[in-house]
Amino acid sequence: MIRRTIDLGQRGTPDWRALRGEETFLYRAIADQDRAVLGVGLYRSCEAPAFAGNGVVQDWTFGHRCYDPGPDVKRRIPPTLGILPMEHWWVPRWVFEWRSGSVRVHALEGDERDAKEFARMLFSDPSVPETLPHNPWKAVTDREVYLGKASNLLSHIQRGDIYEINYCTERRAHLPGFDPFGSFALIHEHTQAPFAAFHRSGRHFALCASPERFLAFDHTQLIGQPMKGTRPRSMDGVEDRRLAEELRSDAKERSENIMALDVMRNDLSRVAASRSVHVDELCVVRSYPAVHQMISTVSAVLRDGLDPMDAVRSAFPMASMTGAPKIRAMQLIDEMEEKHRGLFSGTLGFFAPDGTGDLNVVIRTVLYDAESQWASLTTGSALTATCDPEREWEECELKARSIMNALEHA
Repeated sequence: MIRRTIDLGQRGTPDWRALRGEETFLYRAIADQDRAVLGVGLYRSCEAPAFAGNGVVQDWTFGHRCYDPGPDVKRRIPPTLGILPMEHWWVPRWVFEWRSGSVRVHALEGDERDAKEFARMLFSDPSVPETLPHNPWKAVTDREVYLGKASNLLSHIQRGDIYEINYCTERRAHLPGFDPFGSFALIHEHTQAPFAAFHRSGRHFALCASPERFLAFDHTQLIGQPMKGTRPRSMDGVEDRRLAEELRSDAKERSENIMALDVMRNDLSRVAASRSVHVDELCVVRSYPAVHQMISTVSAVLRDGLDPMDAVRSAFPMASMTGAPKIRAMQLIDEMEEKHRGLFSGTLGFFAPDGTGDLNVVIRTVLYDAESQWASLTTGSALTATCDPEREWEECELKARSIMNALEHA
């Protein structure tokens, strides 16, 4: 197939309402590259991205992968919302690509006219979205239950079964008349999340304000960026700088981050060329509108004969959302958590014909089932031997509030 690229020039914020008639789409922001992509319409499904060599796909390919602990973990938790396929990859009808504010659309040959007409709707003046009523969310796991289960997990840490575990709690809301399109506009505007995503697959929506990248690719070069450690932002400049420095120097947060980094290094070493795995950044603090976050960066080169999906399979589920050792942590997650994670702590992303690709970590995300009209918001934090469970509970609350406040336009 042949795609034609149409230059649309400088364009403003998309009007997400233009996507209402589309059953399949995925928008992904890649802020550190001043880039974003939007795949619209399901032209063709595929089992996996088709690579032609050197990390290059034959055509734009978008997709998701749900959290899956693999065959070593016996699943006992039923899904919370309607069932989304564990993994789905697809070639879109149109791809809109933002680079430094300039927009291009990549359309299949012969489909350019319809692509231009859709672009006219997509870049009309966006309306002001309606906000949600104040706090419709109800906790599935309350504070006392959380603290009891955290204590149980800490006993496993003290016995040496695990060193770190990511334990998550869920909120649900019944939202008749919920507008995913306007709500994503609110979330995206108020969080400015660097790896945000907006996804629809039939009745299923994901409104994702992710601050975390899973893996990024440039041909056979790749980076992973596990994120551990959070502090709130302050409107007072002095206090805000103090919070960032507190995070940067917190021994407990650094140990969490380094443990997740070590697991990812080990995962990537199974698919990397000899001596190519390097730590490029260690425990760096980055600041976003609602929170400060600590990340580390590991890079590698794929071994000859392997493609980017080999790295995805080796490192998935990502270390920052599981624990160490990974398999035992996932077994305990399945025992302790009240819900099937589904797309939460999975990934949304794409691969492009220029050899690039980017996959995020699905966190800070509202998952919405348009048929049942139920929404789910899950947040978590890492438990280690030196953690304070009360503080970890507050971290879960902080992460959830960053999304709830955006939806309430607070």
